[in-house]
Amino acid sequence: MATAATVKTIKRDTPFAWEGRDKRGSRIKGKSLAPDEKTLRAELRRQGVAPSKIRKQRQGRKGGKPNPGDIAIFARQLATMLAAGIPMVQAFEIVASGNDKPAMQKLILDIKAEVEGGTSLHESLAKHPLYFDDLFVNLVEAGEQAGALESLLDKVATYKEKTEALKKKVKKALFYPAAVMGVAVIVTVVLLIFVIPEFESLYKGFGADLPAFTQFVIGISRFVQHDGVFVAMVLGGAGYAFFYFKKRSRAMREFLDRLVLKVPVIGPILNKAAIARYARTLSTMFAAGVPLVEALTSVAGATGNIVYEKGVMRMRDEVATGQRLQRAMENTGLFPNMVNQMIAVGEESGSLDEMSGKVATFYEAEVDNAVDAMSSLLEPMIMVILGVLVGGLVIAMYLPIFKLGSVV
Repeated sequence: MATAATVKTIKRDTPFAWEGRDKRGSRIKGKSLAPDEKTLRAELRRQGVAPSKIRKQRQGRKGGKPNPGDIAIFARQLATMLAAGIPMVQAFEIVASGNDKPAMQKLILDIKAEVEGGTSLHESLAKHPLYFDDLFVNLVEAGEQAGALESLLDKVATYKEKTEALKKKVKKALFYPAAVMGVAVIVTVVLLIFVIPEFESLYKGFGADLPAFTQFVIGISRFVQHDGVFVAMVLGGAGYAFFYFKKRSRAMREFLDRLVLKVPVIGPILNKAAIARYARTLSTMFAAGVPLVEALTSVAGATGNIVYEKGVMRMRDEVATGQRLQRAMENTGLFPNMVNQMIAVGEESGSLDEMSGKVATFYEAEVDNAVDAMSSLLEPMIMVILGVLVGGLVIAMYLPIFKLGSVV
């Protein structure tokens, strides 16, 4: 008996899609979690639904795990459903049925099952920390306690949408130069391995000394052909070690975060992005009625940069001792004077959430403009870099022919 009970406890529920008719004879459909089809049929009948069709949903890996973008869409859909007066459990079913990603469907149905079992929404979300961070959970809890869950979910959805949009812009800013260097390296390696050797074999029959530049390029080609695999393995190992220690060493991440903030072009964009995240999170938390000191703890983790995170934590300690937020921000030396002054106005007028929201909107637009400007600047640079690399190799290979032509 004990063994059977244990097995029953650890048995995982399976997602099912079902169709049927309610007590009024209306046709309805939905998705639910259950150990098996028999249990689901009994549960549906208990709820007044006569099931006509039940099918098990395949739990393939199509679409992968839920990502922050999926969570932002989920928050917006749930906020819209609740604002329209749809009961929460039914809202979960509608949102799940409209999602194409099996992993996201299962996450939503798991939360639905927990809420049906009497667990509060914020406690259900807290059981999935990989997808719902402390800020998300705290705002939902504040909404439940204040009886304004729809309003708070709307704020959460807006916050997630804006932060995800900002992340995409920052990734675009970092990806573009990396992509340029990657293309340049690939083109160069292909030429060195496959093209240059053909010219080398051609010039062996000339019986004359090759120009120094051509000899230099041929030497690089020979090195890449003979030792390229070894070099690639060393670089691959170094890259793996770099990311391994970066993930596990906070000191290394802080060093890199400080370094990248000082990189020309990229650094200013990341500074503006960190300020935008700070202001957006502060605005959302303060508008939800979260006390400032408590809000700053969540704000620190949302900045996306350890330098700003440590700065905000120092601000939190100063504010906890009675210091004004604007003065604490000035003491960090991380925020421009305009931001400090707007926060000061917000504190004095009692509209800190509104003023920090304006700061966030301004800096989000600044990041957008900076990324577009950098993209426009890099486009001609791409042509120059590729032109120099490819053109240099081509010139090196044709120099002996030019030299032969001049002699003739």
